[in-house]
Amino acid sequence: MSEDEKNPAREVITDYAQSHFRYFRTADGTVYAQKNRHPVARPIRSQGTTGSHRQELMVGLFRDGRGVFNGTALKEALDLIEALALFEDVQPVHIRVAPGFDGATWLDLGRADGQSVRIHPTGWEITVPDPREVCWRRTQLTGELPLPAKDTDGKGIDLLMRLCNFATAETECLAIAWLIGCLGPSVPVPAPFLTGPQGAGKSTGGRMLVRIIEGMSGDLRRAPKDEENLITAVAAGWVTALDNLSHMTPDLSDAMCCVVTGAENVKRALFTDGDVFRLGYRRPLLLTGIDVGVLRADLAERLLPLRLERPRVRRTEAELWTEYAEVLPVILGSLLDLTVKVRAVKAETPTDLRMADFGHLCAQLDAATGLGALTAYRASLDDLNDDVIEGDLLAQTALRYAGTMEPGAEQRMTSTEWLHCLSRLYAGEDSRPLPKGWPTTGKVLSDRLKRLQPTLAARGVVIESGRTNGGRYIEMTRASGLPSHEQQAF
Repeated sequence: MSEDEKNPAREVITDYAQSHFRYFRTADGTVYAQKNRHPVARPIRSQGTTGSHRQELMVGLFRDGRGVFNGTALKEALDLIEALALFEDVQPVHIRVAPGFDGATWLDLGRADGQSVRIHPTGWEITVPDPREVCWRRTQLTGELPLPAKDTDGKGIDLLMRLCNFATAETECLAIAWLIGCLGPSVPVPAPFLTGPQGAGKSTGGRMLVRIIEGMSGDLRRAPKDEENLITAVAAGWVTALDNLSHMTPDLSDAMCCVVTGAENVKRALFTDGDVFRLGYRRPLLLTGIDVGVLRADLAERLLPLRLERPRVRRTEAELWTEYAEVLPVILGSLLDLTVKVRAVKAETPTDLRMADFGHLCAQLDAATGLGALTAYRASLDDLNDDVIEGDLLAQTALRYAGTMEPGAEQRMTSTEWLHCLSRLYAGEDSRPLPKGWPTTGKVLSDRLKRLQPTLAARGVVIESGRTNGGRYIEMTRASGLPSHEQQAF
């Protein structure tokens, strides 16, 4: 009788698993299994029908002649392995992009052999990462990327710009900056919003940008109906692209802000009384649409408008995507070359931008290439401020009131007094009715003005709140020495 026949099945499975796999836990307590010398990790409790650790363990036992085991033995073995792994060191898992040792970052190519790209300011290379440096987590949204081409001499960027219908050179350099930002795991990047007339190829352009990072299986999706579905989709991939937005609800707007700059969601674990699990996320986001209606100020600060124009010559989908697939290795190689070049230079970080990390990236891109990305980014934010003001009657009224003040003057009132003042100014001598959505209480007005602070500040109107012995107050200050276009905004 062999030793395997003498030992209980669960011990055979446990011994085999520990000799062929590495088990570790993440900060939230999830236990992962990683095949020896392979960077891809799978949660051992995954109940997926394809590619689960349970399946790869069963296949390995069968192919190595250890036998076929029933579900009870597998469950008991995995229960023990999970308990033992909770005492191992903590290590994070990553989707698509990950930080590495010595200032390097990694790009998962989604290949079965585990080959990935190591990006460092001194260069990039294709290799299999050390499992203790990088653990990749893959989902059904993780597509395969081609092996990037070497020595492209930058022609891949030109090929990409020829395939896309960007309206201006400024738009092109902002798209390039966003793609470089997508390769950085710690750099929050604004969400590109592809706009343009009907037939400008917004959806096609969005797919092209996404597929540089996510592979040919990457695609656009319809906007989810609620925040929970959005978070679920975002957490399962790296770049999330939402197509054909025609309306932006306040809840969806707030959720998108969280996706861009990062947030954490806590939910009750299924089939438990009180246990919870944490879901942290910060992902690159891309949007397409002709118009989303009224933009909220906090989302506008996190957007990157990319305008497209209608192509002069139309091509079939088959021709276009066949060419794109052929040149994708060159495009990816050129992007990696440019990323290395950008990371090798130093630049000052703009201190006046909400997305300061992306502003710093644009400054690095300018230092490396002279494209003028930072100037283009500032101009895009200025245009978005105009859009916010045009769609917000309260912002327009606040600017009208500030226009009656002397430069450098301050005005302090309670929120209720401000509500009466701005309402009278909007109604005018004709006492026209207040519009739908106008603040109805001082508290609502205070909250709205807080959201509009960055937008109004960009037009030289500073809104601050505080408290004195007499209670809370809101103070409006008109900056002195405003540029002419700021004064005209009043």
